[in-house]
Parts: sequence; structure tokens; C-alpha cells
Amino acid sequence: MAAEIHSRPQSSRPVLLSKIEGHQDAVTAALLIPKEDGVITASEDRTIRVWLKRDSGQYWPSIYHTMASPCSAMAYHHDSRRIFVGQDNGAVMEFHVSEDFNKMNFIKTYPAHQNRVSAIIFSLAAEWVISTGHDKCVSWMCTRSGNMLGRHFFTSWASCLQYDFDTQYAFVGDYSGQITLLKLEQNTCSVITTLKGHEGSVACLWWDPIQRLLFSGASDNSIIMWDIGGRKGRTLLLQGHHDRVQSLCYLQLTRQLVSCSSDGGIAVWNMDVSREEAPQWLESDSCQKCEQPFFWNIKQMWDTKTLGLRQHHCRKCGQAVCGKCSSKRSSYPVMGFEFQVRVCDSCYDSIKDEDRTSLATFHEGKHNISHMSMDIARGLMVTCGTDRVVKIWDMTPVVGCSLATGFSPH
Repeated sequence: MAAEIHSRPQSSRPVLLSKIEGHQDAVTAALLIPKEDGVITASEDRTIRVWLKRDSGQYWPSIYHTMASPCSAMAYHHDSRRIFVGQDNGAVMEFHVSEDFNKMNFIKTYPAHQNRVSAIIFSLAAEWVISTGHDKCVSWMCTRSGNMLGRHFFTSWASCLQYDFDTQYAFVGDYSGQITLLKLEQNTCSVITTLKGHEGSVACLWWDPIQRLLFSGASDNSIIMWDIGGRKGRTLLLQGHHDRVQSLCYLQLTRQLVSCSSDGGIAVWNMDVSREEAPQWLESDSCQKCEQPFFWNIKQMWDTKTLGLRQHHCRKCGQAVCGKCSSKRSSYPVMGFEFQVRVCDSCYDSIKDEDRTSLATFHEGKHNISHMSMDIARGLMVTCGTDRVVKIWDMTPVVGCSLATGFSPH
């Protein structure tokens, strides 16, 4: 069922502790049980399983429950031992797990959506189960009565969700690349603002309520940090993944962001440095360096009897430039560009060698990651994906040992 990996770290990289196999289809969610050697998984094979580590070092399923529809999302509240499972048919089902994690009782079904559930969050204080789905809506339902309290519809599939428990603000990412900030009330909601910056569908969100930072990852392979608390609209772009960013976790204590992409990439970003905002791209009818016309500038092409050139943009200054004036490539980590990007010749000359020092570390998960979650207090991470495998990692060599101070999210 599960193999214990005995490799020790040769350098500062995640250490694979265990590998869990047994699901018959893609694993859509895996969550570590706090203070236990256990993992809860939900899968497209219509099962939810609780895996406990045995004396042999292997993980075996102590609970194996088959659902009516493929499992698409999951939330677990450890203090009350309540599990909420979203399904492909739009329903959210609630279960209660016994103290020894050997038995799971069905509580109720919430008819939350008309289509696949994409994300779930449970608020014990409000007694709400909040969820997003491919029916283009976010819904919040009362866990006491099971009744629908409210719904808000978007123009495209709602793909991910974060929630601020103190203010009852919900952040919803969708397939159009937009993030909507909503204030949820008992029976209604209001749109506070919308955030636009991604060029692809938003796949994951992470909200840090202490620094009031929102992180978003998308199919454009990029991450954006939105400074919500600063109220100045400051955004930082992070580009280092080569595939869709699927999961995020911000470690507030060490100011590090952990991100995973669908090609198995695991990145740890140092956010405890002074970073620069990437500039807005400027528009021009001619190169802002050599003044040669771009190919749509018919008048200047006619006047100067020259062929128009293709427009590019320098990633450092944002100026519109031709290919000849931007022939160089450079990384510029302080602006989030961890791999080489197009820069104009003058910006290239201004970048010093120390400016190219990486502000992130990149590691290989060696499986298709669709979901990641962390037990921040113990420095553990679990990844799962379309290859049906669940992997448990020790992240302390990468994120430092100061995590073991008892800090835990929410």
C-alpha cells in the first residue's frame, strides 16, 4: 500500500518520507492529519480514505469509503474531526471521524452546486460550509440546518477559494483569470473588488490573514502576490515554474512561499527580501530605443521607406522595443524572473551579476502534482496527482527548522 523511503538529504532539498499507492484514479486532494501520522485522501475513483502509519513504517487505510460520484475537493477541520467532500455531481458530503481515525460516520449532504465542486472551506465560527464549483458560482450553506444561505455567480467556472475567517471575506479565482473579493453575509453578499493580472485560469489561491497577502497561481505558469492590506494595489510577479501552478502555501513565520506545478516542480520562494514590481508594458507605434516603426505604423513606414518591425517588451523597464534592441536575455529574480527573459540592451547592461542571484529554490517532485497541502508546524508536505500516487515530504531542510514552534494556519 505504501512504501517508507529511507533516503537522507544530501543537500537542502525536500526529503521524500513515504509514498502511498492504492487509488485507482487521480487523487484530487490529500491532507495531513495534525499531530498524527495520518493522511486523508479523496480521489476520482469515488473513494475517500484515511491512511495511518503502522509500526512497519507503511501507511495502510484505516477508513475506506466509497462515494456515489468522483471526489473533486475536500476540507478537514481537525478540532471537530469533520470532513467535507465535494463531488463531481455538485454535492458536498459531511462526515465525522472517530477519535482513533478508524471509523467515519455520515452526517449530511449539502446540494451546493449543479456541477463539479472545485474547492471547500468550513467555518466553525459561522457554521458555514463555503464552496466553489463548475456551475460558475460560490455558495455558502448552514451546517446546522443544511440550508442554502447564499450564492453568487461568475461568468466562468469558479476554480479556487480562500476565506478570511475574521472579516468573512471570500476570495474566488475563476477560469477567466480573474479573482473576485466578496463580503459574505448571512443571506447575501457584496462584491468588494476584482483582481486582474493572470493571462490564464486561476488554479489556486492562498490567503495570509496576518500580513494580509493574497497569492494566486495560474495556468500561465506564474504566481502573483497581491498586497491586500497595503491598500496601494501593489502586486509582485513570480515566474519560475514551467507548467500550471496547482498549489500554494505561504509560511508566515519564515516569509517563504511554497508552490507546486503540474509537471512536478516544487518551488520555495524567499519573500523576506525587498522585491520590485514588474512594470506595466508600454505601448508605442515605434521602437522606444531606435525609433524604427512597428509593422502597423504604415505612415512612418511609408515616410521612411522601411519595413515595419515586430514589437517586443523589455521585462525590466516595460518599454516597447524591436528585436534588435532587445537581443539579450537575463534572469532578474528581484522582479520575480527566475529564468531568463527578454530585456532591452540598456537594461541588460545595468543588471549586475549579484542581481541575478536566485531568490527561490526549485526541486523535482517526480510526479504530476494536482494538489499540495502542508502541516506547517511539523514542516511536512503532502502532494498528490493524476499518477494516483500520494507523497509525503519533509520540507524542513528547505524551509528551515524554525517552523516547529507550534504555528499552524487558521
